[in-house]
Amino acid sequence: IVRRDEMLPREQFRNGDRIRAYIYDVRREPRGPQIFLSRTHPQFMAKLFAQEVPEIYDGIIEVKSVARDPGSRAKIAVVSRDSSIDPVGACVGMRGSRVQSIMRELHGEKIDVILYSDDLITFAQNALAPAKITRVSPIHHEDGGMSLDCVVEDDQLSLAIGKKGQNVRLASALIGMKIEIKGETEVKGEVAQALSRMLEA
Repeated sequence: IVRRDEMLPREQFRNGDRIRAYIYDVRREPRGPQIFLSRTHPQFMAKLFAQEVPEIYDGIIEVKSVARDPGSRAKIAVVSRDSSIDPVGACVGMRGSRVQSIMRELHGEKIDVILYSDDLITFAQNALAPAKITRVSPIHHEDGGMSLDCVVEDDQLSLAIGKKGQNVRLASALIGMKIEIKGETEVKGEVAQALSRMLEA
């Protein structure tokens, strides 16, 4: 069974069609076991990379996380267990051959291959590519949670946020943490206001 919301936009399948999909659930029902498939699940992309990139299949490169806006854009974070192998280059392939093969399967879904880092700030900077991030500040909340404030040059602001917030939304999903993006001018204004309030007090 492939539900409509588990298909990519504008996809239509008929009985007998051959498709590639991710099995995300199997249920025992009165009429027999039902197998539920998805082409939008983040793990579908991870499995496609494992089929296309031998280094992932062999366990040399690990997929750490995937964030998708199915049919539009995705980010996949990878890391290599072998320092001599570039995980991003291996996933992209010669002249982009490997990643383009996956993009074709997903009807042109654009894929950013991101280098994973155990250092949260470095990982956040990588995740927000292609924008260049000036500063990243972790914000600790009273409930024990954490978010990130990221500062960019004003001319990088729209790139960092992305069309309809897509870039920052995918980056947040990739690292599993809320990200706030601010431009240098906005930050300077906030600092000036804070100083003004302190002087008035």
